[in-house]
Formats: sequence, structure tokens, C-alpha cells
Amino acid sequence: MLFWVIAAILTLGASLAVLLPLAAGSKGGALSGDHDLEVYRDQLSELDRDAARGLIQPAEAAEARAEIARRILRLDNADPAGKASARPASATSRLVATVAVLAVPLVSWGLYSQLGSPDLPSQPLSERLAKNPADSSVDELVARAEAHLAANPSDGRGWDVLAPVYLRMQRFSDAAAAYRNAIRLDGDSAVRQAGLGEAIAGAAGGIVSADAQDAFEAALKLDPANAKASFYLAVALAQEGRTKEAVASWQAMLGTLPPGSPWRGAIEQALAKSGNPEVASGAAAKGPDAADVDAASSMSPQDREAMINTMVAGLDDKLRQNPRDAEGWMRLVRSYVVLGKADEARDALHRAIAVFGADSDEAKKFTTFAASLGLAATE
Repeated sequence: MLFWVIAAILTLGASLAVLLPLAAGSKGGALSGDHDLEVYRDQLSELDRDAARGLIQPAEAAEARAEIARRILRLDNADPAGKASARPASATSRLVATVAVLAVPLVSWGLYSQLGSPDLPSQPLSERLAKNPADSSVDELVARAEAHLAANPSDGRGWDVLAPVYLRMQRFSDAAAAYRNAIRLDGDSAVRQAGLGEAIAGAAGGIVSADAQDAFEAALKLDPANAKASFYLAVALAQEGRTKEAVASWQAMLGTLPPGSPWRGAIEQALAKSGNPEVASGAAAKGPDAADVDAASSMSPQDREAMINTMVAGLDDKLRQNPRDAEGWMRLVRSYVVLGKADEARDALHRAIAVFGADSDEAKKFTTFAASLGLAATE
């Protein structure tokens, strides 16, 4: 009811704002001719007084009277038919305008009563957050949880519930913060550590950084069967160029996962990607494999360092010949960092970015990966 009262008042005010000027215009138009005649008569009276006081010469007074008389005659001799037709036309236009002004609210009200929802109650955010959770959208549930945690930041259970929701919404930074709060307040768990690692990797564009690896390893210490942690640690091996070890890890997971595990699809996809012809044929740049490591273990420190430097130099040469190998560039940057050659690592990073373009997704991944190794693009 209150809605209709407010609507009626607003409609009335808007209609009067249009109608009142129309009415004033009608009155002014009707009196226009009489006003002109009155002005001419006043001019004649003023002329007679000036002539009587000697302020104007008789000849000039006569000429002025003749001019005013001509104006009065033109006013009186104007076409009566034209006046008659003009006035009704003006009245008709005002009538049409008045009807149009009144028709707008009447038509709009009629349409709204049929198509609108005047009886629908308002739904402020506080009321929407207070309704049954089963009737709420995901955004409303998240807003409710955020409002609760803003008022109760020490509710570890609340952070624990919100963190995986953030993760599914791809709000990775928020998810990482929520997982850290849940671990701090409610203690460590494999699920929380694995979720934290996934959030950190997601925020880094899919790169499993050292921080993410620490979280996944902590999850495996608490639960050696945690599939998420095992999967992402294998991804980290693949990103470091240790493809054979990553494949072995994924294949081992396939042998232990139950048939209905959702991780089977992700592992099969990762294995298919790692088995592309370029990798299988050895065309992609590779780092030292397990056999190389075993051979190096029996060498003296000087020979071992020389062997490693040779392998890294070979990797560098292959990348100069085949520069479109994004994983090869990350392996090269990591190798130089491990060897303590920060300048060479930074040079490799710049070359990798130049190959793919500074604004490319690969360049962003390179920069994030280097930062995870403690390497800044410029120093």
C-alpha cells in the first residue's frame, strides 16, 4: 500500500510540473492583443502631455500621432478569421498535450499492475543472508560466511568451510589465506595442507612453487595416501624437467587409487601430455636423468661439478636451437640457480621472456617461477 501512495504522489508532482506551464501559456496568449492596444493608448496620452508642456514640437507630435495611429489600425485590421483559427488551434494543441501527460501515468500504471510485482517485498542483503541456506545461491552463502568471519575472525571452523569454496571459485589468494587461518586456529591436517598447496599453485598460474611443495609434503607426512598432494608433487617433478620421475609417480598412483577416484582422469591426462612425441623422441631439451645422477655420485667434487656444468651448458645450447620449449627454459633457470649462478639464471629468464613475448602467459609463468626460486628479474 505504501508503494502505491508514494507512486501516486510522485506521478501527481510530475504531471503538475508539465500542466501548469501549459495553463499559464494559454492565459498569456489570450491577453496578448489587448495588452498591445493598451500600450499604444498610453503612448498617445504621454505624447499629448508632452505637447501640452511644450516638450515636443507640434510637427513632431503630429508625426508621432500618425505613426501610433497606423500601428493601432494594423492591430485592429488584422484578419479576424486568422485569429479565430489560431486560437482554436492553440487550444487544441494544449488539449492534446494535457491528454498525453495524463495518459502516461495511467498507461504505465496499468502495465505495471499486469507485468510488474508491486506486492513483492524488498530484499536487503541482511534479509537474504538470514534466509534458509538451502534457498540461497553460492554467492549469498559466501557473503554470509564472510560476514560471519568478519565478526568472528577466530572461528577456525568457518575458515575451514570457506577455504575449499574459494578454491572452487578460483579465488586462489583468498583460499590460501583461509587455509592458513584454519591451520593456525584449528590445527594441521592433510586436507588443509593439500588445499593450501593447491591454492598457492593456482595463484602462481599452475606453477608448483617451493611453498606449494612444502605444503604438499606436509600433507603426505600426515597422510601418505593423500592423492592431491602426490599428484601435485609429480607435477612439480615434470615442471623441473624430471619427466621420467613424474611419470613413474603418476603410474604408481594409478595402481593404488580406487576405480572411482576423480584423480584418475587428471593423472591419465597428465600422462598423455607427458608422452607427447616431442618428449618421447628426445627432441625437447632435457636435464640429467637418474643414470646421470648415479654416474656423478662416484666422481670427485671437481669432476662432478664439471659434469653438471656441461649438462647445463648442453641444455642452454639446445634451447638456443629450440627456443619454444617453455619447460626447458624453467629447467635451465632452476639449474643455474642451484649452481649459484644468479646472473646466468637471470639472463636465461630474460631470453625466455623475449622468445614468448613480455605480455604472454608463458612470460608470466617464467616470472612467477623465478620468484619462487628467489630470483628477481632485475637486481
